[in-house]
Amino acid sequence: MSVEHLLDMPLLLLLFPIVAFLYASVGHGGASGYLALMSAFAFPMTFMKPTALVLNILVSGLSFYFYYREKNFKFNLFYPFALTSIPFSFIGGYLKIDAFYYKIILATVLVFAVMRLLGFFGKEKENLKAINVSMALGFGALIGFLSGLLGIGGGIVLSPVLLLMGWATMKQTAAVSALFILVNSISGLFGFVSQGGSLPASSGMLIGLVFIGGLFGAYYGSVKFNSKALRYVLSVVIGIAIFKLYATA
Repeated sequence: MSVEHLLDMPLLLLLFPIVAFLYASVGHGGASGYLALMSAFAFPMTFMKPTALVLNILVSGLSFYFYYREKNFKFNLFYPFALTSIPFSFIGGYLKIDAFYYKIILATVLVFAVMRLLGFFGKEKENLKAINVSMALGFGALIGFLSGLLGIGGGIVLSPVLLLMGWATMKQTAAVSALFILVNSISGLFGFVSQGGSLPASSGMLIGLVFIGGLFGAYYGSVKFNSKALRYVLSVVIGIAIFKLYATA
């Protein structure tokens, strides 16, 4: 089935803004969710990576604006990760990867997405610690490379790191993740374009739908919003995509 026919499916057009809404509410761009949907609906790989990166840039930018406006952003939590993630994201975006390995790595990263949505990494530490810059630089390089390689922003991996290490509160994590996703997605997209890739023209409709969902999600999430039921639904959708990725690899 062609991309144009897939984009005529009402269910798919409904799910994309919902994904954007939910991810933006926690400071994420939603690339892992978009990739899960596109995989579940059998979109071609040539469409998936660049489209996910562009949608990520849009939604993470909206998220960062609203979380920054609420004074949740801490630069000292951001820069160590960004220093190494940006160049490594470019490298990952530049590289071409075999479909088998792409599906396996993406499915593994999507497991983190489901765990994040279900709240496995959602508890703040009572006593925050000062960030370990050396560890943050290492994490940044690894997350950045995966971001560019898969077409994600890396927030789905960065958030658990910040929370589990006790370096940030939930709101601070959302703000830092949003900017981290933004800069890595831009870097990854530049890497993708540098090796001859291009953005599919048919992704324009998804950009509009995701903008609407991301705008409302970023606003409500930066203030106070509880979307537990919808997150469970999204977790099921992503879980189906994980199964399909492993099964068809």
